[in-house]
Amino acid sequence: MAAFSVVSQDSDSNARCGRLRTGRSTLATPVFMPVGTQGTVKAMTPSELEELDYSIILANTYHLHLRPGLEVVESFGGLHRFMGWPRSILTDSGGYQVFSLSKLRRITPEGVYFQSHLDGAPLFLGPVEAMRIQRILASDIAMVLDECAPWPCPKEAAAAALNLSIQWAEICLRQPRAEGQLVFGIAQGGLFRDLRQEAGQALAGMEVDGCAIGGLSVGEPETEMMAALEWTVPELPADKPRYLMGVGTPPQIVEAIARGIDMFDCVLPTRLARNGSAFTSFGCLPIKAGRYKQDTDPIEPGCKCYACRNFSKAYIRHLLNMNEILGSRLMTIHNLFFYRRLIQKIRRSIENNAFTEFRRQFHRNYRQLECAG
Repeated sequence: MAAFSVVSQDSDSNARCGRLRTGRSTLATPVFMPVGTQGTVKAMTPSELEELDYSIILANTYHLHLRPGLEVVESFGGLHRFMGWPRSILTDSGGYQVFSLSKLRRITPEGVYFQSHLDGAPLFLGPVEAMRIQRILASDIAMVLDECAPWPCPKEAAAAALNLSIQWAEICLRQPRAEGQLVFGIAQGGLFRDLRQEAGQALAGMEVDGCAIGGLSVGEPETEMMAALEWTVPELPADKPRYLMGVGTPPQIVEAIARGIDMFDCVLPTRLARNGSAFTSFGCLPIKAGRYKQDTDPIEPGCKCYACRNFSKAYIRHLLNMNEILGSRLMTIHNLFFYRRLIQKIRRSIENNAFTEFRRQFHRNYRQLECAG
């Protein structure tokens, strides 16, 4: 039986609902994955994530390889038992971290020689090594190793990164996997239409379980991000999930779903929570602001999250300004609840063939308000 199936399709856009089966859970798509880079979603316990009905989180190969190290995770039989999370995990290959965190690196056809961002120790990561690490972590979905070209970059550099990413993907797909582990390919190509189309066509010809779109949300204008999706998605097989890596804001998620994307991950709901910004249906609110000092309302009236059911903006603002841990926890609970609720609303609208109206009303209500970065 195929790992992914489409169960409903919006008639006016490319938005769709599906089911993705992993070894531990069945994911209803569209789906948002909270980021747990170090084997934890910051400020949240695994049971709290389950209570919020999250079925999958993301963890990072590069960081977990450095700390605590593979021998530690392997002694627990994999990342699930190590971190006490019973549902699905997707692991990024570590390629983006190598290219973003390492100041000195040398790229070869075999992989990348670079220095640890922790202590400068020499390290090497290639497609064989990336898949071996993810096999030991025993994630449900492993990502191939790719080269993420920076933005902006000349077309020649984007083409070279794309060609190397295709070569590495083919090597990754030949490596042994953990039991039941799915492997997703990644389409690069910068902001060049022909390269994005080439990347999509290359993935369509590979025996991957899903197709990710990488190299976006790296500083480019949002209009160009959406254009890259419009170039890439039509080239991808319709019977495999499409994952937009590292995205994004609520409006970006709505628009990417309209263009056929099924899966997302992003640090924004947790990072902005810790910095004092709350997502609401009307935009992002800077809860630390002085105007909320005596505000007796919850973060968002009508929200059913634990924070909104029990506490006022004034109290949460006080906690944040006093650097109390509870402030970050309450904000994170709210933001993750908001993202989960947003995805649920989108799924229902697609199932009822009402996504176009949902999309219109969402943009009418949502304002890009100030947020702490």
